[in-house]
Amino acid sequence: MNGQPNAVPVAHADHGVPDGALPVAPAAGRGLYPVYENFHSWQGEGDFMGKSAYFIRLFGCPVRCEWCDSRGTWDLAEAPSEIPRIQPARLAALARESRAEFVVVTGGEPAIHDLEPLAEALSGVLPMHIETSGAFPLRLGMGAESAWVTLSPKRNALALRENLLRADEIKLVISSPADLPFWHGVLRQSFGPRFRLRARSIWLHPEWSRREDARLLAAINRWVLHCSAPYRVGWQLHKCYNVDPPPPIRGCRGQGAHRG
Repeated sequence: MNGQPNAVPVAHADHGVPDGALPVAPAAGRGLYPVYENFHSWQGEGDFMGKSAYFIRLFGCPVRCEWCDSRGTWDLAEAPSEIPRIQPARLAALARESRAEFVVVTGGEPAIHDLEPLAEALSGVLPMHIETSGAFPLRLGMGAESAWVTLSPKRNALALRENLLRADEIKLVISSPADLPFWHGVLRQSFGPRFRLRARSIWLHPEWSRREDARLLAAINRWVLHCSAPYRVGWQLHKCYNVDPPPPIRGCRGQGAHRG
């Protein structure tokens, strides 16, 4: 992607954030997406764990989780100097060539972008999955019902109720045993005491840096055994296999995306 006319210098963009964090990548025009990286791998989490997937990781996120494993999508200290802008038709073609089972649009926070052109390009090519915090409206157009939505709400950016009700699966990152009753209370407010929800699974993932914390793992174990469905024990299986590509190198031009 080196030297692409649609590659935008990150450091020169006016993001209106004084502390070096980039909440939103400015649009270069409807249907051009700022792609931090795109690659063929397999889904390491949730209901589709272990299945071949083509990942499109978009740039920009206002949520900025302390334990984020994709900080280069919003932190100037870790972002590449330029972010390629790629047309949805090109992304759909790359996904099709990979022969993956579906496409995962993630970030960053993909919902800060208008995803309708990408959903249109992927229609009839591959199923579209979206990984979002749920804190922003999903702009999918005609793809709103067919897309698979994985919702991962955060304490500092609670999900919109409309997105909680729309989610096909929910993934909760658990940093402390206290997170379990907290999120249970949040979900009860949206779904009622009997959890009348569309999502078939609520995954409980230990925050990765605490994956060997016996107390935390025991708390998740007890919660699933006591509460049962729709709660499930979650894990980031892809990290055990070390299958994802390394992040783009800070300061390099045009290395924010892979051709696949």
